[in-house]
Amino acid sequence: MDIRPLTPATWPALAALFEQGGDPKRCWCVYWRVRGSDWATFTTPRNRALLQRIVERGERSPGLVALDEGGRAIGWVSVAPRQDYERLEHSRVLAPVDDRPVWSVVCFVVARAMRRKGVARMLLDAAADYAREQGATVLEAYPVETGGERAPAAWLYTGSTRMFETAGFERVATRQAPGARRPRHIYRRSLR
Repeated sequence: MDIRPLTPATWPALAALFEQGGDPKRCWCVYWRVRGSDWATFTTPRNRALLQRIVERGERSPGLVALDEGGRAIGWVSVAPRQDYERLEHSRVLAPVDDRPVWSVVCFVVARAMRRKGVARMLLDAAADYAREQGATVLEAYPVETGGERAPAAWLYTGSTRMFETAGFERVATRQAPGARRPRHIYRRSLR
């Protein structure tokens, strides 16, 4: 497996992965990049166009793509400075824990045939390395608690608390929105 930043060269492979179906086919991993109140007006073509514009600007990759030996995308992780994610910037539940600058891991996509084979964990390790190379000192994430049980992929797109704990992340906050069924966790790992 080869893990690379998303660039115009790797865009067609990622697009093929997202077109396979499920939530990525609609979301195009821009959910976190759009303020909550604006999300209702976004459409699949608009989501795709937004992610493609970010890639084409070429300033900084919005994430990493895992490619198999044939060059097909088998996984994706969205990793960037927290301020790149407008939804996080305006979230009350996932509001900053402190004033330290952090990079955030917000989304994973793994091809159906490659699930439960460690692809997400390899992407997480690569995301930490990439963030460190870009100057980040702290990596933050917002995984879900599964209680050790199997959960649907649509629920696990932010990763599981177990995967992050195994990768050396620590829970730094747990918050719950009024009326929410589950709390949200904030995990961090120092990259120094």
